[in-house]
Amino acid sequence: MKDAPNRPQGPSCACGREELLVPAPAARWDRLRFHPPPPSDAAEPEQLVLVEYVSGGRVAVVTLNRPHADNAITTELAASLIEILETIAARPGVRVAILTGAGERAFSIGGDLRQRKGMTKEDWLRQRQVFDRVLYTLRQLRKPIFAAVRGMAFGGGCEIAISSDFIIASDDALFGQPEAAVGLSAGGGAPIFLPRVLPPGRAMQMLMTGEPITGQDAVRLGMVNEIHPAAELMSAALGIAERIAANSPTAVQAVKRAVRMGDGQPIEQAAAIMMEAHWRSAVHPDRVDGIRAFNEGREPSFQDPDF
Repeated sequence: MKDAPNRPQGPSCACGREELLVPAPAARWDRLRFHPPPPSDAAEPEQLVLVEYVSGGRVAVVTLNRPHADNAITTELAASLIEILETIAARPGVRVAILTGAGERAFSIGGDLRQRKGMTKEDWLRQRQVFDRVLYTLRQLRKPIFAAVRGMAFGGGCEIAISSDFIIASDDALFGQPEAAVGLSAGGGAPIFLPRVLPPGRAMQMLMTGEPITGQDAVRLGMVNEIHPAAELMSAALGIAERIAANSPTAVQAVKRAVRMGDGQPIEQAAAIMMEAHWRSAVHPDRVDGIRAFNEGREPSFQDPDF
């Protein structure tokens, strides 16, 4: 990647015949495209996470709702997200969920560093436990859930996105893990999941430099499935969700389990997990109606799961 033209250079030092350029402090954060949210007098919203049930209640749209703070994740927002994910898990009529962020600037820029600035070690540990529960609850959700990313997905925001089943993004999306730049090792799943959705060397470079990649690069590298103009992102997400919701929820959840549980297993162990999921769907009434509907040229009537 070439540096932007006319970028101010910081002080330099002579080292033998070579000259080492030290970036100016402002240039560091510009290079990472990582800055605090713009100053805002906006009050905290009453609901830090919104949920809307659409398509006859079969699709849940979950929105991180701190647009004035680029949807930075506070302890309170994380606790709200856990509650909503657990509610979705318990509602049989919900077949698929979409995760997104409010506003035009960001999906989420990760943990709220303004809140963390005054934290004690105990406060930090308590928040870390809540954040861990968010990601665990997200990963354990039986139902399909995917991220629709507009703008920045940095730090914990990127980790939430890559912990979902897949990602679609806007044409202005950015994905980054800038933790090392502020003295942290990423702890929300990026060291585990980023090398699975990107070439391992590219993932390592992101984690070590803190530098983000664009949505276009993320599609090219396989991290993101689709790119859409920002104004069309949610329409595209709803279209995908409705196509998933039109299928047998029992079959969809079974194949998700087979993929998730089989990942990284020896071939025969993964095959056993796959066949367990297959037979669960094969003896379900949805299979009977689905094959009958195909032969009769009609829409199937798939049941909501009773578990």
